[in-house]
Amino acid sequence: MTGPVTVVWDEALLAYDFGPEHPLRPARVELTMALARDAGLLERAKLITPMALSGGDLARVHDLDYLAAVQAASESGRPLLDYGLGPGDNPTFAGMHEAATLVCGATVAGAAAILAGDALHAFSPAGGLHHAMPGQASGFCIYNDPAVAIAWMLAQGVGRIAYVDVDVHHGDGVEAAFYHDPRVLTISMHEHPMTLFPGTGLPDVNGGPGAEGTAVNVALPAGTGDPGWLRAFDAVVPPLLRAFRPQILVTQHGCDSHRLDPLAHLELSIDGQRTAHAWLHQLAHETAEGHWVLTGGGGYALVQVVPRTWTHLLAESSGRPLDPAAATPESWREYARARTGAHPPETMTDGAAASFVPFSSGYDPADAVDRAIMATRNAVFPLHGLLPSP
Repeated sequence: MTGPVTVVWDEALLAYDFGPEHPLRPARVELTMALARDAGLLERAKLITPMALSGGDLARVHDLDYLAAVQAASESGRPLLDYGLGPGDNPTFAGMHEAATLVCGATVAGAAAILAGDALHAFSPAGGLHHAMPGQASGFCIYNDPAVAIAWMLAQGVGRIAYVDVDVHHGDGVEAAFYHDPRVLTISMHEHPMTLFPGTGLPDVNGGPGAEGTAVNVALPAGTGDPGWLRAFDAVVPPLLRAFRPQILVTQHGCDSHRLDPLAHLELSIDGQRTAHAWLHQLAHETAEGHWVLTGGGGYALVQVVPRTWTHLLAESSGRPLDPAAATPESWREYARARTGAHPPETMTDGAAASFVPFSSGYDPADAVDRAIMATRNAVFPLHGLLPSP
């Protein structure tokens, strides 16, 4: 099935806002939706609004005392440092609980559209808040919308769900939520924890008793660019998805792996990220009958990177990829300049080849990326009946 992708969107999602000095500015998503509109993609998409969620929906992932703490901080604006709410990464703001719940409701709405047979692919651009833990806010994330959506789908009877996270940061909150659940495979491609928040995600952390091998971590050295990152993806993600055979694929598309991102140290291009989107699209059809829930995530180069990468993602998921050499619409450039004062990019490409040598060509123990690949494959491939060596 191809055709219109379902996009879950409401301007009320922009209320998830920690303030003008915070890196996670809602303008990232606003500029993405504006670029998608001006590129003609929203005309071909089916737009739906977030679902209303109950406390019980959130409680499948988050502790009741934490939900109560978020609600209290949302009403009073006072920090609750024991719950990670306060100055720094997760400052409190009025309406915080409602805004975070709406983001979860957007990702759940996409999942619900797929389960109802109303959509094959569903994109929640404001989602991807993957760091929130059961009882604590973390890394700009109050509630964990991918985990809430996965837990909601499990409660509807879905038996196997795979989650692939290409954000530069370890998808620790989603991994933690399902660490002991063999029904959920989590794969995180991230910068090595020695050089980046949250400091977790080594390959030997691979699932609890009864769920061994269902938590997969690919920890890549700082400075890894398109060739190494794509080689690592090729070596790990397709074989595991083919072995696991999920009924639904959920993906988190944080684009802070880009070389311009101010908070991390990988060196990907727009073109490399676009290649990953296409790969995940193909794998959704190959392994999950096309059932694909997509979310946004991190990404802090809010004009140069996020809108282009996620517009490519939306185009790819619609089955009509954009020509990377295409110009960005002048109407969007004018809007972005007026909105941010920055000079926006003029094309949809970084001009990178986004090429790589497949890992099947052989393992080079002198190469740091290959050593990272083998650490992951040694840790989890035998648990799926796969050979670690290429």
